[in-house]
Amino acid sequence: MLSQENTPIFDALKNYMNENTISFHVPGHKHGKGTPEFTEFIGKNAMNIDLTIMPDLDSIMNPTGVIKDAETLAAEAFGADRAFFLVNGTSSGIQAMIMAACREGDKILIPRNAHKSAISSIILSGAEPVYIRPEINEEFGIAMGITLNEASGAIRKNPEARALFIINTTYYGIASPLPELVQLAHDNNMAVLVDEAHGAHLKFHESLPVSAMEAGADLAASSTHKLAGSLTQSSMLFLKGERFSPGYIKSILNLSQTTSPSYILLASLDVARKNMAQKGHNLVSKAINLAQWARYKINAIEGLHCMGSEVLELNHGFGLDPTKLCINVKELGITGFAASKILRGKFHIQVELSDFYNLLAVVSIGDNKSSVSALVNALSNMACDLKGKNKIKLPPIPDLPIPELALLPKEAFYSEKRPHPFKESYGRISGEMIMAYPPGIPIICPGEIITHDIIDEVLLLKEAGSLIQGMEDRELNYVNVIK
Repeated sequence: MLSQENTPIFDALKNYMNENTISFHVPGHKHGKGTPEFTEFIGKNAMNIDLTIMPDLDSIMNPTGVIKDAETLAAEAFGADRAFFLVNGTSSGIQAMIMAACREGDKILIPRNAHKSAISSIILSGAEPVYIRPEINEEFGIAMGITLNEASGAIRKNPEARALFIINTTYYGIASPLPELVQLAHDNNMAVLVDEAHGAHLKFHESLPVSAMEAGADLAASSTHKLAGSLTQSSMLFLKGERFSPGYIKSILNLSQTTSPSYILLASLDVARKNMAQKGHNLVSKAINLAQWARYKINAIEGLHCMGSEVLELNHGFGLDPTKLCINVKELGITGFAASKILRGKFHIQVELSDFYNLLAVVSIGDNKSSVSALVNALSNMACDLKGKNKIKLPPIPDLPIPELALLPKEAFYSEKRPHPFKESYGRISGEMIMAYPPGIPIICPGEIITHDIIDEVLLLKEAGSLIQGMEDRELNYVNVIK
């Protein structure tokens, strides 16, 4: 009998190690003996459990043993019918969701502020994206969620669409009215796919927005490593209901999932699940309390505004994850990019991301009063240092219309392209993706027509210090356009 006390994968790895088995299989470092410098740094135990597929350790391609047991426990803990462990990150889960729901030419309704992995998945599947415009908060200059009215309008115009893609929550912690959106999509015979990269902890506390599985979504990709304690790159894909066959989902995952999975990552998923199942409510309660204390302290600092539930007043049904501290710094007369550099360079504080107006700090189950106090003190000192200095009035961030789609993303991606001067690319069809990372939301996607506003926004972000990615020319002097 399995219980949430068990850690099947982790136990199997420890058993293998304790047997002192002589290895004549890969990996070639042979329990760290081949790489002594690295082994000395990270520890012999870690190298001893860096193993490969074998009978007692199961196979991620077709789990029948300890991986299957660990996934069963995860499904129970997170409220799903099935769970699939991922070692290629949540991006691989998003890819599997979209490829399961959409075939070549099928329409998918998707918020414009979706992560690049969703656009990459649309390229792979050959689907046609129908973008839903998210609500925009002008003070913070960020995309919120999608409203029921916007989703309903998109469904009326595209009744043949196969799926509705939803973000729960956004990078900044904003949740759309998920239960109502799920019901709306299902009433129109559409699958509901949820990017829950920033929602692995939602199931474990009533003060957080509802999780995808609780809301009745069909599939959800969850970054266990981001907010539930497993190691970076380890995630889970959840399935609920009968719209998709578990075997079909597994076959799609197997198209791109490595056949040499990291058992250290798999074990970390196993242990993180146990930790959240047994202690999740208390751990998340602590994180919420710390974040709310920090929010109160930050809002008392002149020149700073930390986003709270007040941003939800105009958006019925929206929710906020209070563990995300979105800190507006524009009243200090600097960009979020500049503030991030000050915090890292002077105070040794690294935030999750910075944008034109804001810093985003994530408070998680690994934080304590000392770490959160260090953040608050650093922000206070930074604001004090900047007081009285000449302030730059930051320009408003343009609310760009969704670009016109001239070619399907897959068609554009595989078309013949040529480099063209970016500043002179107005009216051209983009052959690549351009985005600020983080958060990794595309400004222009393959197949879309480049406008003057898009050129201006990209150049504005680049000049302000944003990391612009996605294109072949890292300096963005040129952009690949369709020939």
